[in-house]
Amino acid sequence: MCPEIVNPEQVAAVWPETQPGADPVLYGHVDLRPKGAFEVRSPQTFRLVYTVGRYGLDDTGSIRVVFRFVGDWGALQTTDPRAPGYVTAHSSSGRIALDYGGTGHQRPYFRSLTARLHGGYLREGDTVTIVFGDTSRGSPGMKLQTFCESAFEFKVLADVCAVGHYVPLPETPAIEIVPGKPAVWRAVLPSLRRPGERFQLGLKAEDMWGNPSDRAEGSFRLEPSLPVTGLPERVDYPLGTKAMTFEDLRADDAGVLRVRVLDGNEVVAEAGPLVIRDGSMSGYWGDLHGQSGESIGINTAREYFDFARDRSFLDVTSHQANDFQVNNAFWAFLNELTAEYHQDHRFVTFPGYEWSGNTAVGGDRNIYFRHEGRQIRRSSHALLPDRSDIDTDAPNAAVLFEALADEDCLAYAHVGGRYADIAYAHDPRIETAMEIHSAWGTFEWLLTDGFPLGHRSGVVCNSDGHKGRPGASYPGAATFGAYGGLTCFLTDDLTRDGIFDCLRRRHHYGTTGCRLHLDVRARFAGGARLFEQDPNVYPETNSHDVSEVMMGDIARTTDGRVELGIEVAAGAPIERIEVRNGTETIATLRPYGTADLGSRVRVIWSGAEYRGRGRQSTWIGRATFGGAEIARFAKINAWNHERLLRQAASGAVEWNAMTTGNFGGFDVWLDGPADGELDLSCNHGHLKMPLAEIGLEDTVLEAGGLARRLRVFRLPDANPVREMTERLTVDLSETGDNPLWVCVTTEDGFQAWSSPIFVFR
Repeated sequence: MCPEIVNPEQVAAVWPETQPGADPVLYGHVDLRPKGAFEVRSPQTFRLVYTVGRYGLDDTGSIRVVFRFVGDWGALQTTDPRAPGYVTAHSSSGRIALDYGGTGHQRPYFRSLTARLHGGYLREGDTVTIVFGDTSRGSPGMKLQTFCESAFEFKVLADVCAVGHYVPLPETPAIEIVPGKPAVWRAVLPSLRRPGERFQLGLKAEDMWGNPSDRAEGSFRLEPSLPVTGLPERVDYPLGTKAMTFEDLRADDAGVLRVRVLDGNEVVAEAGPLVIRDGSMSGYWGDLHGQSGESIGINTAREYFDFARDRSFLDVTSHQANDFQVNNAFWAFLNELTAEYHQDHRFVTFPGYEWSGNTAVGGDRNIYFRHEGRQIRRSSHALLPDRSDIDTDAPNAAVLFEALADEDCLAYAHVGGRYADIAYAHDPRIETAMEIHSAWGTFEWLLTDGFPLGHRSGVVCNSDGHKGRPGASYPGAATFGAYGGLTCFLTDDLTRDGIFDCLRRRHHYGTTGCRLHLDVRARFAGGARLFEQDPNVYPETNSHDVSEVMMGDIARTTDGRVELGIEVAAGAPIERIEVRNGTETIATLRPYGTADLGSRVRVIWSGAEYRGRGRQSTWIGRATFGGAEIARFAKINAWNHERLLRQAASGAVEWNAMTTGNFGGFDVWLDGPADGELDLSCNHGHLKMPLAEIGLEDTVLEAGGLARRLRVFRLPDANPVREMTERLTVDLSETGDNPLWVCVTTEDGFQAWSSPIFVFR
């Protein structure tokens, strides 16, 4: 049985194989009150009334109300009438027992509330009433999710004969969940353009949960740091607008462009940096991995592409539905959408899907075709009733790569619920990149696992978002603990050909969601041989002599060392740049030294339980700074506003946080004598040390798990440095690859990783 979709376009184009809903005359019908639009995270009460049909409802028969897996509105409950999510039910005859399960029904409707009749039966016209968020006994109501949805469904199924077979009713009551009031303004620029080359500026207001808000308005002055042709001096942002885009902008002067958005004398947002300089490439931003409501996510595929282009101001995107939910009609429809939305030099889309095999048979891969109309090779038909094309399946990753060998396509390995096993199968001709950050967390190990295997893969980051917000995917209050990532493609051609060529050469880098500029180059005193393709895979590949290569390149040299050039321009102050050769950090670069340190102490927790689906690590702790008072306190990557992270007293901080491979934490600016003591206790250990010993380098509390640790170090009171250009000499190993790459961390908690330069001797 496939789920129905409320949106008419989805019903017609996506789910023609859906089992017809039950006849309401025979099985009954439902009504929901109130209807309409409701603000995200607002407490509400809904009354759902099921009216029994001609078959009646037998003793121990039941109805089941099911909800999508994607939702952070919290569990329903029947035990505490004063707590959120309290649910009650009654019928016109007999007692109703309620049972809620977080995985009580079939994907994507995992969440289910079953209302079972006991001690009687119901006739045609009798009713069962369920009250969600019943406030009559003190409950604050049913707290809605943190993200917008055009049709949040209360899908109802009925087992009228008490046989355990639930038949979907034809009506699916739904409400609209809309943005809250604006909390922050966002202005967005790309990161690299050549003088005179076209770019765009995006402007929007977001509510506290990251939804573009249509409740914002204002009149702003735009102040660029460089002259920009086509940029208005003032802009009126009318009420009802969710985003504005200023197209066809150009800057002729080389430099770093930042655009301040001012309300009077107050800076409400700043866009940039956009580096303007001569060169062979520009930087284009993409999120190529997310889903919509036709599979495990929410909203429609059309809304997905609209958001990517018009709300998060992306240059490149793709839709990646789980293959075992993609019937042939939806696959055809997705291909129609990518063709419709694709526009060379403005907005590049790729038809594609997520091959969703279990880790035991290779794990998740993202597949991207250069052109529409290609055969989908599924991992299985698990949720597809039509098995007529099951012979096209690729049941493991090795078979998948064999089936795709003659296709014009590319693949990413990624970590979601199922993580990719790149030792099980990997085809470097197709699988050119590893997704090391998404809303699921941070997974550097997916890339570094490939180094000893001889894999030469690039770095990408995406959202893997399920909430319909590609390019700006906030985790909300759910178990997705990270903000979604982005990839910057370095190419001279914003077309499908240009992006494919970029990916095959690994000329790209990934971030945890910011759009900083990053350039990494290796310079050879004695020269090097640059290979256009991996010579281990393509022995006859073309090569030529060079003195310099860029991120992603593969080069052979006789030199024993190389000069690495690194350029970073960020929107926030730079905290550190880690320079790596494979898994070893060979240098840590900072824009400050020990003499610049002040009263600011940073506490960071990070890591995961293990590689699999239940990787979430909880951090519960308290830190006191004996002998000092906290003059100022700031959170880092505290995406869930309802989780505990607060200054509890003048000298203490308390937290209950979560990481999934990524990191979070806080800064404190201390006021008082230097002879105090840090006393930090958490569920993963205890750290006690004099405040005077907290310095430039990390003090680390190792906490087991998967790279799970807590770090404490000191920062300058204020760090104004947002741009760094560095050169350093790196010694090269004589055997195997030297994967030279960098990780940039900014003070606001974002990170970026370059694709490695693979140098061998």
